[in-house]
Amino acid sequence: MAISLFPFKLILLFLTISDLYMQSYGLDFGINYGQIANNLPSHSRVAVLIKSLNVSRIKLYDADPNVLTTFSNSNVEFMIGVNDLQSMRDPIKAQSWIQQNVQPYISQTKITSINVGNEVLGNNDITSYNNLLPAMQSVYNALVKLGLSQQVTVTTSHSFIIMSNSFPPSSGRFQQELVQYIQPLLSFQAQIKSPFLINAYPFFAYKGDPQHVSLNYVLFQPNSGSIDPATNLHYDNMLYAQIDAVYAAIKALGHTDIEVKISETGWPSKGDPDEVGASMQNAEIYHSNLLKRIAMKQGTPAKPSVPIDIYVFALFNEDLKTGAASERNYGLYYPDGTPVYNIGLQNQGQGQGGYFPEMVIESKSNILSINFVIYILTLFWVWELSIL
Repeated sequence: MAISLFPFKLILLFLTISDLYMQSYGLDFGINYGQIANNLPSHSRVAVLIKSLNVSRIKLYDADPNVLTTFSNSNVEFMIGVNDLQSMRDPIKAQSWIQQNVQPYISQTKITSINVGNEVLGNNDITSYNNLLPAMQSVYNALVKLGLSQQVTVTTSHSFIIMSNSFPPSSGRFQQELVQYIQPLLSFQAQIKSPFLINAYPFFAYKGDPQHVSLNYVLFQPNSGSIDPATNLHYDNMLYAQIDAVYAAIKALGHTDIEVKISETGWPSKGDPDEVGASMQNAEIYHSNLLKRIAMKQGTPAKPSVPIDIYVFALFNEDLKTGAASERNYGLYYPDGTPVYNIGLQNQGQGQGGYFPEMVIESKSNILSINFVIYILTLFWVWELSIL
């Protein structure tokens, strides 16, 4: 019995084409560009790297004019930082800062947000606690006065330490002693439609209690997950549970009109001997799975229609950071531009350090379309067999 090979050839051709498409498909995501190091590449080389990755947003911890100038006429959106809260309380100084650090660049570089302070609450500095909201208000008022408040929003990023409870997610609450600072902060952010930024690291939870925290759960790997008894929602990873816990804590203070975004999350590729879980393998798995979730535009169980919005930490390893060894090993790249590990980043060019990686992320919609076509072709082949 003669069997046509046409359907097989067509399927193989389609798979080849689809694979090539996957290889060239880019992924939008935000990334933290820290510069506490003495061996980082030039800003122009970083711009090439960022462009090749299709990174759509960069978060700086300052307002480095060299970076902002380098990225002029690009499509990258910037969140810049200011940390002198005492000065920013002064309306005149806040306006002067914007005139020096925002106005000269915003016509060419997409500055979309100002992060006033980083992890201020929870650092036991009461003076900073008291300065945070007035500083944010002064910066916002200055933006209004200069006609920039529709282009640039004002926010602040928080450490997850501000949470007193995060499990189950529906029971998420802020530390009681911080509520007096967070409550008016939420009211202000709701008024100006500003997102609530949280730095969330499942790594810390695993490192702190590896006997009871599932490694698969924190790495987005297959696992039985957990069910929130109050909502009956199923969680298959810790990061989503942490995000929903923050939503619950915000709701407990009377707000359902503020979006939660992740301003930092990552996993170190190396750590001190007592930093359980800090390894290249775990870092690769965490970031690979995280980027796939981002590509799928997933929401959390409590907010399924709101895609997760995440800034990965960080672009480079930073050799001058103090503290545990892990602090210097969160980068996706070494300072010479080579990937620390493989999360689907391919080198396109032959330049020093492989500065031309490309994101290889599977698009769920594309996979579904491809599978559908293969399914139809298979049915056609079966039908052809049946009539022979």
